[in-house]
Amino acid sequence: MRLFVAVVPPTEVVEDLDKFVEPRREHPDEDIRWASDDHWHITLAFLGDVPDWKTEELEERLERAAGRQRPFELRIAGAGAFPGVPDARVLYAGVRDDTESLKHLSMTTRAAANRAGIEVEGRKFTPHLTLARLRRQLDVTKWVRIFDNYESPAWTAGSLQLIESRLGEGPGHSAAYVTVGEWDFLG
Repeated sequence: MRLFVAVVPPTEVVEDLDKFVEPRREHPDEDIRWASDDHWHITLAFLGDVPDWKTEELEERLERAAGRQRPFELRIAGAGAFPGVPDARVLYAGVRDDTESLKHLSMTTRAAANRAGIEVEGRKFTPHLTLARLRRQLDVTKWVRIFDNYESPAWTAGSLQLIESRLGEGPGHSAAYVTVGEWDFLG
């Protein structure tokens, strides 16, 4: 299974952001593939392909990590691009986390995966929500300026999810995301 650990914004936040994104989707650009709103999440740890036999221990460790975490407030705000604005392959909305709880949670979920014998992929944690993927490197300065003006309603993050990405099974042959585990923050 291709797995990742994430915090998923509540429906009202997704709907609010979707209202802001929708007019941009209406002006198609063949180089921009806008992410579906049902794919919006904040990845804490990308685990890649995980053998079935390792998932039980992973789930137990993630449950413990979530149990130690207190709920915390987040807001979608700001924008950026990977690897950078002038040569972007991914356009993202930023995440405002005044408590830095996401950073801490990313470290604890990565440690939980490592202890379960799963190597975590990826670089330094940058809290974000992917808005679009680009077919080629582009300068996305105008898009970053537009999305820099957006700020979502605040919400309280209260759980983390373990999500399976099933490649080519979603609409238009994009990935389909299926939540395989969810644990509340109890700390």
